[in-house]
Amino acid sequence: MKAIISVVGKDRPGIMAMVSTECSKNDVNIVDVSQTVLQGMFTMIMICEINKNKEGFKDFVTHMEDEGLKEGLSIHVMHEDIFNAMHKI
Repeated sequence: MKAIISVVGKDRPGIMAMVSTECSKNDVNIVDVSQTVLQGMFTMIMICEINKNKEGFKDFVTHMEDEGLKEGLSIHVMHEDIFNAMHKI
């Protein structure tokens, strides 16, 4: 399954490295990434492939949110189906 990971926080070195390291530790493949800095705020959106069952996905979501809080970042992981449903007109 695919998921969308969004990351927002005050810009500093190592944010992308931290997020990609956590993805790697959890066997999550980053397919595409877009990142920019807007007035000192780091923003990133990643499309990832996650080969986990429903419970494993929930654990990954919680893990990434917790890691974000430790680093002063807002990290949200959303299943691709939910993302698509939210953006359908």
